[in-house]
Amino acid sequence: MTQTDPTRIKHDVHVKVAIVGGGPAGLSAARILGKQLGSDVLVIERESDLGGIPRHADHPGYGIRDRKSFMSGPAYARVLAREARDAGVSIWTNAQVTHWADRGVLNVTTRSGIARVYADAIVLATGARERPRSARMVWGDRPVGVYTTGQLQQLVHLNHDTVGRKAVIVGAELVSWSAALTLKKSGCRIQALISRFPASESYALFRRVGSIFFGTSVVKESTVVAVYGKSRVEAVEIENIRTGERRRIPCDTVIFSGDWIPDYELAWQAGVKIDDVTGSPIVTNTMMTSQPGLFSVGNLNHPVETADVVALEGREVAQRVLEYLAGKLSSGNSIKVSAGGALTWIYPHMYQPTGPRITRRKLIGWVNRFISFPTVEVRQSGVLLASARLPWPAAPGRVFRIPDKVLRHVRADRGEISVTVR
Repeated sequence: MTQTDPTRIKHDVHVKVAIVGGGPAGLSAARILGKQLGSDVLVIERESDLGGIPRHADHPGYGIRDRKSFMSGPAYARVLAREARDAGVSIWTNAQVTHWADRGVLNVTTRSGIARVYADAIVLATGARERPRSARMVWGDRPVGVYTTGQLQQLVHLNHDTVGRKAVIVGAELVSWSAALTLKKSGCRIQALISRFPASESYALFRRVGSIFFGTSVVKESTVVAVYGKSRVEAVEIENIRTGERRRIPCDTVIFSGDWIPDYELAWQAGVKIDDVTGSPIVTNTMMTSQPGLFSVGNLNHPVETADVVALEGREVAQRVLEYLAGKLSSGNSIKVSAGGALTWIYPHMYQPTGPRITRRKLIGWVNRFISFPTVEVRQSGVLLASARLPWPAAPGRVFRIPDKVLRHVRADRGEISVTVR
């Protein structure tokens, strides 16, 4: 853990709970905790306003599961922020947690200087981010007009700026269609969405309606291999993964969407165990990391879920934190959960048979190929405990939910759990 010169610390703050991140998960946790602890809960948000990604995703579709409503992103963010404030929690905006001073102690850079925050429990709700072009190693020139979805939406919805006239979207996930909505609002035509999979990652409803609404199509089994243009993007070159055939698509804007990375830096600095596949903190069904009192929630644990789902998880982690503070949180034996078959990862990473039910009663996985009617098998120490054929498809680019009842025969005194999708 990095140390800071003590003479630079402006003031110390002591709270029961510190929540790092003022998005849907963090604010939902704050609302529940605030009802019990009031101002002894501190939300730390690096941006000037609360709300996270929904704040600059100005289109409907938010609040369906958690609020039984159909709201725009900014309206949803405002409601979450208002409820957290009404619960009486303390809120710092324009505040960046730079590193840990010690276990349970955060150094926070604010406009008035560096503050040291001492907390009995800490919730990391830092979310996830999209991989930019550089991380995807796309060759070519470095012109203006290359963005991630987040950058695009901030430009259009927050700064009221314009982008180009013809765009290519790299990816065909749900967030890719969100990017398409933003481009259309900006007056930019979508030339194509590029998917590396043989079937588009998003739901069929999005593909069919989206193709008609935007007048575009999804180019499958392809990747963007180069960007061309000197001062401004002029074209991208795509390659068919199966045949190797290449062609250029003229455009002046490129959006790199999806391909999520959890914002794991603070968790890593804390020394908690990190999952090798996702980069997320390893947690149990209590959402507590390998460090007692340090919890992780939302898209930091499993990138990427919708805002309403992580908001529900925020409510759930608040209950776990209250149990921890009261000395009532289960500390039973945690068993490793591994992924197999078409699954590339599974959440939670550890399972306590004597602990609480998994949030929303579902395990969350990510698959590497499309399966129309997948079969889930659960084994413990090599012994088959459950086999279930699910009536919904498993598809790359979106989460795959598995009812947690497949774990009902898991024993605390036995070995590793394996979840396989075929």
